[in-house]
Amino acid sequence: MKPRLSRRDALRSLAGAASLSALRARAATPAPAPGRIRHSACKWCYKDISLEAVCTAAREIGLESVELLNPADFPTLARHGLHCAMVSNPTGKTAAGVTVGGITKAFNRPEHHETLIALYERRIPEVAAAGFENLICFSGNRDGLDDLQGLEHCAAGLRRLVATAEKHRVTLVMELLNSRVNHRDYMCDRTAWGVELCRRVGSERFKLLYDIYHMQIMEGDVIRTIQTNAAWIAHYHTAGNPGRHEFEPQDAQELNYPAIMRAIQATGYRGFVGQEFLPTRDPLTSLRAAVRLCTV
Repeated sequence: MKPRLSRRDALRSLAGAASLSALRARAATPAPAPGRIRHSACKWCYKDISLEAVCTAAREIGLESVELLNPADFPTLARHGLHCAMVSNPTGKTAAGVTVGGITKAFNRPEHHETLIALYERRIPEVAAAGFENLICFSGNRDGLDDLQGLEHCAAGLRRLVATAEKHRVTLVMELLNSRVNHRDYMCDRTAWGVELCRRVGSERFKLLYDIYHMQIMEGDVIRTIQTNAAWIAHYHTAGNPGRHEFEPQDAQELNYPAIMRAIQATGYRGFVGQEFLPTRDPLTSLRAAVRLCTV
């Protein structure tokens, strides 16, 4: 989707750090054909490799995006002609000194809303100015809070951001995470809960990040869930289960990624699939293999 800001405004937002030729290269990327999977890599999975090196490898492998990055990283992406399919969440402290915006403390508590609104009101225009569209957010942990109350609180907070998101054509995307293995007590841990939140927020600029690994742990039935709820899903993440590692050899884990990718294609999805596994061998060899397996 084209950014609403002019190219001149976008360049100004990057403070001259990215070259015009790199931005032109990114802008010239052809629109995907209906159903074509576009590949992305999550930088946090490659902690020992610099962003510059990850971007270089991404271009060699044929990826269009490196994601879960902050605005300070955007000039590096621009130099490589890459997209950021999912921008990282902002974080900050409330008046009470509580750090909010991350996985554990976010929109399901009204006392976090003022700080979160301010943080996202600043981040949304930064995302738009760089020509990107998706910005991640989280529910927060339950911490004894009833799921229905948490749903109401999340909807109330997110509705306050909808006008800004719509104005800048940026989609707020809440990630579905498992609360059994990796993120115990996380509230947005079921597709049905997330879909109901989408309905209550009531904007095309709020959707879900369907993490295949996490939802396999929580509820399984991945392909049927994708088919049923495709309208509410803005982005996908991958990883093998069990273990959250690469998904080769296929007979060592329970997710059939070629079949899942074909199911995503069949919905007409035009977005990105972000590889978010933790490599157990040479990281870039694993990334190449995962992209190859998911190219169907």
